[in-house]
Amino acid sequence: MFITKNKQFKPIFFAILAAALYAISSPVSKLLLREVPPTLMASFLYLGAGLGMSIIDLIRYKKYKGKTEAKLTKQELPYTIGMVALDVAAPIFLMIGLTMASAANVSLLNNFEIVATSLIALIIFKEPIGKRLWGAILLITISSIILSIEDVSSFSFSFGSVFVLLASICWGLENNCTRKLSVKDPLQVVIIKGFGSGIGSLIIALILGEKANNISFIIAALILGFFSYGLSIFFYIYAQRDLGAAKTSAYYAVSPFIGVGLSLIIFREIPTPLFIIALSIMIIGMYFASTEEHNHKHHHTICNIFKKKCQEIV
Repeated sequence: MFITKNKQFKPIFFAILAAALYAISSPVSKLLLREVPPTLMASFLYLGAGLGMSIIDLIRYKKYKGKTEAKLTKQELPYTIGMVALDVAAPIFLMIGLTMASAANVSLLNNFEIVATSLIALIIFKEPIGKRLWGAILLITISSIILSIEDVSSFSFSFGSVFVLLASICWGLENNCTRKLSVKDPLQVVIIKGFGSGIGSLIIALILGEKANNISFIIAALILGFFSYGLSIFFYIYAQRDLGAAKTSAYYAVSPFIGVGLSLIIFREIPTPLFIIALSIMIIGMYFASTEEHNHKHHHTICNIFKKKCQEIV
């Protein structure tokens, strides 16, 4: 019994650690955006993930020379290109949104990715949606609308929220591209994602004339990318292999709420009544979404998108 509990504790710890690592992304990115422009920031985050995971891949290769996982082939090329292109656009939209919206709002609005991924999977890949997930889609959409309202009296929407929602839609599309790479080497997928998206964003940043002169902020952005965009996925993979997709996703679902808590503490933000209402609705919606797979095991793409932003691996 004790051994079994120990075996379960380690993957559970990895799942929660992965969630916590990703949760620091929004509040810390908002701090770094004071010195690093949005597109450059997106580039550094992904380049940090690519560099860091390359080092881990090298260590893995030296340690387990005889063990190799399936590599990407030409057959997956269209989905790989789509994954990289969407991962260029999504974080740029997210960073722009962070410059105009509170980090706490952004942390919650990221959950709209569930809605985007679900509807795209339904329309394009004909994946069925169960009752719980339809309920989650409705609640998360309502919560996202509440979070996007800038002025209740005139019912105007926050531009920052619109950019975050655009990022979520891009990641929803990206989730449905990366679903085709699920049987391939996860680290290889993350490395390609990191360098491909990072270089793509860097080219756009240079075209736009963005510059970052503060070296310490640049290094901090690279380190943040390694932990929040790279290492988070690494821990998620190993948690999933022991716990399974459904349980890991349920533990990982705490990520946005950790992000909200950190944002409120770091920026000393006082939650508005609308924010508290939206948070309550979002919690119920996330519960429905995280428990959906227990009843509908075939909902592979839809129910697993809690993994490090948009299903970085599966």
